[in-house]
Amino acid sequence: MDIQTLDTIDRATEKTLPSFAKFSLALLFVVIVFIWSYASHGAMHNNMFLVIGAVFGAYMAMNIGANDVANNVGPAVGSKAMTLMWAIIIAAIFEAAGAFIAGGDVVKTIKKGIIDPALISNPEVFIWAMTAALLSAALWLNFATSIGAPVSTTHSIVGGVMGAGIAAAGFSIVSWGTMGKIAASWVISPLLGGIIAAGFLFFIKKKIMFKKDLITSAQKFVPILVSVMSWAFSTYIILKGIKHIIKLDFFTAAILGLIFAVIVYILVKPIIYKASQKIKNDREGVNTLFTIPLIFSAALLSFAHGANDVANAIGPLAAINDAVTSHAISSKVGIPFWVMAVGAIGLAIGLALYGPKLIKTVGSEITELDQVRAFSIAMAAAITVIFASQLGLPVSSTHIAVGGVFGVGFLREWLDSSEAKFLSDTRKKFKRHKKTLDSYEDELTKLEKLEKKSKADYVRIAELYKAIDAKIDQVKEDKREFKTAKRVKYVKRDAVKKIIAAWIITVPAAAFLSACVFFMIKGFMVS
Repeated sequence: MDIQTLDTIDRATEKTLPSFAKFSLALLFVVIVFIWSYASHGAMHNNMFLVIGAVFGAYMAMNIGANDVANNVGPAVGSKAMTLMWAIIIAAIFEAAGAFIAGGDVVKTIKKGIIDPALISNPEVFIWAMTAALLSAALWLNFATSIGAPVSTTHSIVGGVMGAGIAAAGFSIVSWGTMGKIAASWVISPLLGGIIAAGFLFFIKKKIMFKKDLITSAQKFVPILVSVMSWAFSTYIILKGIKHIIKLDFFTAAILGLIFAVIVYILVKPIIYKASQKIKNDREGVNTLFTIPLIFSAALLSFAHGANDVANAIGPLAAINDAVTSHAISSKVGIPFWVMAVGAIGLAIGLALYGPKLIKTVGSEITELDQVRAFSIAMAAAITVIFASQLGLPVSSTHIAVGGVFGVGFLREWLDSSEAKFLSDTRKKFKRHKKTLDSYEDELTKLEKLEKKSKADYVRIAELYKAIDAKIDQVKEDKREFKTAKRVKYVKRDAVKKIIAAWIITVPAAAFLSACVFFMIKGFMVS
């Protein structure tokens, strides 16, 4: 889906659901959360902070839906495997389902062990810190979404917790080793995602796209690729998506995933064979074979994301709820159903109202995607998380997905538009057209020198004049292409720079905001 088409959709959406209406619906959800939390906890001591925390948690959940979910469906939309409307519907349903079904009933109060809560002895100060962390992370995500920058929601809340923790108890409260791992993920995540996505795309091109008989090659390799995808996603879901329901080790999850992949191969092979009989022997035809797998991958990624990243919104809220109700600070807390509902419903609402902007960025504004490229990105998202988690490498699902987009884009440049290849092809084309032009001109000169010309000679002279005019235009175009060869890029550099800059400053920006908010709360409460 090109940018012009998406801009048309945005304008049409703006007419049917203008900004004020979106804001009103988002505000309505926040008001409902406010009323519910106040009505159900009005008699508790410090209930004000629980109500405020619930409001900020709802705000944070909507921002996660608006920003982070684009990574799951953006490539599928950009490749035209599904429409923007269906992507939003599927993602909203599976994000909420993942949060409700597999979101878990216990979370760590401090995401990723960023600070040591034992160094905050006063439960009220802890409540202030968690409130500041929620608000600052949500504000940063809101800003990133407004400029179209897909950033890590996990890093946003980590920055918020770190900033509030430093403001509450000093720099010694921070686990700087953990922070070092998170900083490393800024490089590791996109690099791994890009390499794996590019690797799958290169395999597909070599084994299918570069063959003369694309259909026969597709019949052989597409079922294998779909089966590998099935293994990756089933293993991913078992390890990450349903770990709160049943926890299995990697080996067991991988074996179960392999069994499922074999079943999928047996079922899919005849379906792919039948579908391949109806397509053309070209790239567009082969691309259509990846449409259904892409839709499934978007749904499964959304489910796993909802199960895991809902904790970024409700973890601090659950911590506030526990501190208010128990008047103590716990390292792990239970998640009441109403807290889980705030996170799950907020994810879906944020995606539906404000998700299209980031879906457009991931799906079309970095590089042009088709179904094969989007499939490679989805594979990278699942496989990178699986292996990185087993190796203990810190990774971000956002950075992996966007890194996958970078990877397929840069591979296209290397395969299809490297400067040397482009210059060589242009030079050959120029020589071929120039040689033809010279032969036309030589023939015309000979015919015009004839003293007696036949009717056929005059007809040929007229044809040569037309042919020469056309060839002159072709030669001029070849020269223009040769001069602009260095400017041929498939990855939009401005988008890459903007996104990387947003990644780098996410943690410090959220931390600074959080510290400011904490001191504001402390000043208000102490005075």
